[in-house]
Amino acid sequence: MIRLIDLRDNHADPRLLVPRAHMDVAEALDRITPIIEDIRVRGAEAVSFWSEKLDGVTPPTLKVPTELMSECARALDPTVRLALEESIRRARLVHSDQCRTEVVTEVVSGGSVTERWVPVDRVGLYVPGGKAVYPSSVIMNVVPAQTAGVKSLVVVSPPQKDHGGWPHPTILAACHLLGVEEVYSVGGAQAVAMLAYGIELPGGSCAPVDLVTGPGNIYVTAAKRALQGIIGIDSEAGPTEIAILADSTAVPSHVAMDLISQAEHDVLAAAVLVTTDPELAHLVISELETRVAQTKHVERIKESLGGQQSAVILVRDLDQGLAVINAYAAEHLEIHTAQAREVALRVTNAGAIFIGTHSPVSLGDYCAGSNHVLPTAGSARYSSGLSVQSFLRGIHLIEYTHSALAEVAPHVIALAQAEDLPAHGEAIVVRQQP
Repeated sequence: MIRLIDLRDNHADPRLLVPRAHMDVAEALDRITPIIEDIRVRGAEAVSFWSEKLDGVTPPTLKVPTELMSECARALDPTVRLALEESIRRARLVHSDQCRTEVVTEVVSGGSVTERWVPVDRVGLYVPGGKAVYPSSVIMNVVPAQTAGVKSLVVVSPPQKDHGGWPHPTILAACHLLGVEEVYSVGGAQAVAMLAYGIELPGGSCAPVDLVTGPGNIYVTAAKRALQGIIGIDSEAGPTEIAILADSTAVPSHVAMDLISQAEHDVLAAAVLVTTDPELAHLVISELETRVAQTKHVERIKESLGGQQSAVILVRDLDQGLAVINAYAAEHLEIHTAQAREVALRVTNAGAIFIGTHSPVSLGDYCAGSNHVLPTAGSARYSSGLSVQSFLRGIHLIEYTHSALAEVAPHVIALAQAEDLPAHGEAIVVRQQP
């Protein structure tokens, strides 16, 4: 079911022992390059062509009618609607506290630097539509963008054969609840290309965006890489992953179900338990044997847990466990130990940290208020999850008086000469002359 690795007398790099599942983005780039070029040249006609070819369906129109989104919201199961509304409310609470304020720093008398935070003008938000339905991803992308003050939002999601070529009704309902009116029934690399280049449509257009955010499959990732520079991107999302750091206080059934819950996403999903307790390790493995057989997506979960990317790792003590966890830099990290909060504060590399047995990743996926678009494949060592900050740009306003410039002029001239850029210094000198 899942490998057991004993690291107690071993100092091997866990990134080598438990490598992420292989994703050949370079090969995917070769496959999506003609799609991107075709859409750049032929626009909407090419988008429809590739949707039919790759998704097996063409929507009645690329742009989803707002009336349809409203109908989907009205038809929503009341319990699902209530859950979505609560998820939105909690996400808005958390993200509103991420807003930045203008800061003015007086460097010297007469010389100041102001930092303004300006939202991106127009963003494209990608919502997957493959093995599962992700209205939660609509919330996690739209809420921080709206909170940042982005004026123009567009959502794209793949057309579904079972729904007349439109995105899944729950996704459309979530867009309506959030007040998003510009939604397109397009997925994959063709959606990213459409967002990057824009297309003309009967009665209007999809204008190019400045930034594309949101997770997708390998072809979406490849398209983001290919078009970066024409558009900004949040990240190159890989398969989802969970790591759990646990000691003898952990509840085996809780740990096992949390590993299963992430393995449920994808056969490439990673599920890693790092524990100081051999008995817990064996109890969790036993729980997995029992519980996986009872789940809906048995084969998918088995392949994920049995892959090279998943393992149960035994460590000597908590210090070694933390070293392993920090080296691995998981997208989602759960702490199931005594004094779990204190242990969590010793973690330096993780996308999001879930503290204690009552804070599972599933909570963060939907209703914790945090964002579930997080760095994967070890990129939590140097990057962060999606937030209000992702949609803001810091702009410095530099304002010096004549006397303030005169005071610092010798230093600027000296550094210009040191860098052999004399015109830089002369641009200062000319301002000191009568």
